Amino acid sequence: MAQPKSYCEAVEMMEDHSVHRVYHDTAYGFPIENDNELFERLILEINQAGLSWTTILKKQDNFRKAFHGFEIKKVAGFGEGDRERLLSDAGIIRNRRKVDATIHNANVVLDIQKEFGSFKNWLDHHHPKPKDEWVKLFRKTFKFTGGEIVNEFLMSTGYLPGAHIESCPVYHKILKHGPSWAQQ
Repeated sequence: MAQPKSYCEAVEMMEDHSVHRVYHDTAYGFPIENDNELFERLILEINQAGLSWTTILKKQDNFRKAFHGFEIKKVAGFGEGDRERLLSDAGIIRNRRKVDATIHNANVVLDIQKEFGSFKNWLDHHHPKPKDEWVKLFRKTFKFTGGEIVNEFLMSTGYLPGAHIESCPVYHKILKHGPSWAQQ
């Protein structure tokens, strides 16, 4: 059997209830309007660094619980006790740099919200940019945001194309939602 050339082709061969199939069909590439959900996606991408996406998808509910639903204001207020709680939580990725980046980035998003009204408005303000310009902006603005993290975050939230191949039925569903990359 030939190796799949895309995520879309790979998930076609998976069980319907696979975490990848569910993510691919219902979340990956769809535009996100809610700041807490955008923040969640950014943090999940950060936590995936060096690990498999399967691991992150399987731990997603644990992340939501540990980070209070990714409510930006709550996460921004986390102190040392919260850091220790998170670092001892086997349900999430226990990496101090990633935990610290999450708390730091929540505070950054709060500042962005003060200036732009929302994290989404900030993203929209900077759209469209080529990937390399996005990467520079994210590295200047956030912690733990390298090229692959930024690329996946922007593709997964509809700012950059490439989440789905054109022959994928989900590609056409996403187009109906008006992703930013299609409005260039």
